[in-house]
Amino acid sequence: MEWFQAIILGLIQGLTEFLPVSSSGHLVIARDVLGLDAPENLTFEITVHTATVLSTIVVFRKEIWTLLKGFFSFKSQFRSRAINDQTDYLLKIAVSMIPVFIVGVFFKDVVTDAFGSIRSVAFCLLITAILLVISDFTASKANKFREHRGGIGYLQAFIVGLGQAFAVLPGLSRSGTTISVGLLSGVKKENVAQFSFLMVLIPVLGEAFLDILDGGLSSGSIGAAPLLLGFISAFASGLFACKVMIAFVKKARLSWFALYCAILSCLLLIFAC
Repeated sequence: MEWFQAIILGLIQGLTEFLPVSSSGHLVIARDVLGLDAPENLTFEITVHTATVLSTIVVFRKEIWTLLKGFFSFKSQFRSRAINDQTDYLLKIAVSMIPVFIVGVFFKDVVTDAFGSIRSVAFCLLITAILLVISDFTASKANKFREHRGGIGYLQAFIVGLGQAFAVLPGLSRSGTTISVGLLSGVKKENVAQFSFLMVLIPVLGEAFLDILDGGLSSGSIGAAPLLLGFISAFASGLFACKVMIAFVKKARLSWFALYCAILSCLLLIFAC
């Protein structure tokens, strides 16, 4: 992998990880366009995914610190005989991780082998577009649902987790799917983006750690310089995209991203399949 390829791919990963357009799908497309080998792609994906996770931690550093302080306040929770808001929120994040844990342990290889083609990416991008449009039309009805502690209930957290599990398919946007499913289940727009971004931290870091244990970083021929450049570009663009997406979900319509996904899907089906 050349240094300019690493920068381009890092920018793509950082921007598309948080925008509802599928980072995995764009990386599959970029891999084919640039003619990169699968081992190199795996090594690079581990690196840039870790970079975007770190950018999430930076953006939500205050919220994460508050959650951790509340979670480790064992004495006050024991005395009150009730869990606090922070522990309740973290338990909901844990519930949301159950579906993706099952998929990651039992079905990851099957999904990767069966859905790594450009054609499958095109169809999944179309599904992403449909989800974004539907959630846009139903988001205004979220105020009619019951208000839950922390802005989200346990059942809603599990449903959002199901969306994340299906989003392992390249082309099916993780952020787009989880935010759309959250809105459809009644989570308000001001709450769904934060939960969507925080819930992915442990699964992505855990996947990267397991890939490292399996020799993922040593299986490719990519050098240290491209990895570093890819990491920096993914981290910087991830910071930008995460902040933009939070503001966008609260104020704007997701249909604009749906239009982009639909157009890209059609182009892929016409010219690349």
